[in-house]
Amino acid sequence: MISVKLSSKFQLAIPKALRDQLDLKAGQQFTLIAKGNIIELVPVRSLKAAKGSFSGCNPDNYRDHQDRI
Repeated sequence: MISVKLSSKFQLAIPKALRDQLDLKAGQQFTLIAKGNIIELVPVRSLKAAKGSFSGCNPDNYRDHQDRI
């Protein structure tokens, strides 16, 4: 677990080791999600980065599943 401190301008600095591990870049967009007293910071990935994520999936009949509303 890595601890960081909130600045007087309400900014957080992400440590270099974590930036390198997650391949984060300056200016990158994030989504903040509040869950109770927890804040999730989720990097927004481009569609180009997601290319191939679903390769091998067979989407046939996905919209016919009964668990969909």
